[in-house]
Amino acid sequence: MASQASSEAPAPGFSVPVPSLPKLGRTWYKRGALYWLCRTRTAVFMVLVLAMFCVFALGLYSGFRDLLPPSVRVVWDGAQVVAAVAALVWGWTQQRRGHREALRHPPTPGETLQAKRDHNRRVPGLIAVGRGLVILAAPVMPAFAAWVVGWLVAWVTVREYPSEVGARRWLEEHSTGT
Repeated sequence: MASQASSEAPAPGFSVPVPSLPKLGRTWYKRGALYWLCRTRTAVFMVLVLAMFCVFALGLYSGFRDLLPPSVRVVWDGAQVVAAVAALVWGWTQQRRGHREALRHPPTPGETLQAKRDHNRRVPGLIAVGRGLVILAAPVMPAFAAWVVGWLVAWVTVREYPSEVGARRWLEEHSTGT
């Protein structure tokens, strides 16, 4: 029989191994340098994705804006600024409310893995639908981009993900034998 890897071995005082979470692995348990490196990697990736998305959104909006008469552009741009600020705040608050609710009922490690699999299965279809809808959304792309920025920044800047809380609770339940 092969010996267990150190990452598969139960944590000291625990009878079950520390569960692995998507994107964090088992680093969530000790929250050491590797954990913060994973979180930093996610944040940097999100900054790059958001920058590209915002450039795309503003380019698409610029194409729509060029079709407007000059007198309407000023009014439309002002409306977009107001809508973008409101959407940024709305995205932030919506994510924080969802996060608070998820912390009240955190998923178990199995539920987290299943949710990740379900998400990965849905993404190709959502991308295909999104390509068609983005052309229709050109007049309001700055506001949409602001909502996405608010939502993702709020998601990245949380102290602890619900999956970590759920895994910690699951580990506590299963280490006591209940």
